[in-house]
Amino acid sequence: MAENAARADAAPEPPAQPVVVKKYANRRLYNTESSSYVTLEDLAAMVRQGRDFVVFDAKSGEDITRSVLTQIIVEEEAKGRNLLPESFLRHLIGFYGDSLQSVLPRYLEHAMAGFARQQEQMRRSMEQAMGGFNPFGALPGFEEMSKQNMAMLERAMSLFAPFRPTEPAQTVDQLKAEVESLRRQLAEAQRTDKGSSREA
Repeated sequence: MAENAARADAAPEPPAQPVVVKKYANRRLYNTESSSYVTLEDLAAMVRQGRDFVVFDAKSGEDITRSVLTQIIVEEEAKGRNLLPESFLRHLIGFYGDSLQSVLPRYLEHAMAGFARQQEQMRRSMEQAMGGFNPFGALPGFEEMSKQNMAMLERAMSLFAPFRPTEPAQTVDQLKAEVESLRRQLAEAQRTDKGSSREA
């Protein structure tokens, strides 16, 4: 009986229900969970914290989550946090109305999930190598690796539409070689950090 109680205690909690946000005609956003008005910046913070939300038009009841998420990206870019390179945006715009438009969202979702997993693995590896202390944002070469990952994603998008009159697409073998090069750079960074932590 005690075992059953222990198992019940150890059972994972069900994921929290998405927060319902209503958007009114005056463009104000109302968080029904906290019973307060929120801004796009507040919603961006929720995304970073891993909290899910849905946005409905208060009058029609239409789900407008996608357009609000797009507004958040526009706001972030306007603040000078230029995460999306121009060439990536041009590729993306070029896919609207294209025959591959229905396939691209799944491809991008898969690619971004892979990138997030890779980033988390790098973070964990660095934390282990540095004994839990990891100012990861300041890691030498991490910014460069992030840029290279974004460049690879852009090139992969151009492979996705090989008949477009864009720059020559890289072959799959070249992309694999770049991924292998990034892995070697990460391994080298980890070895360097381990060496410097031993010296300290």
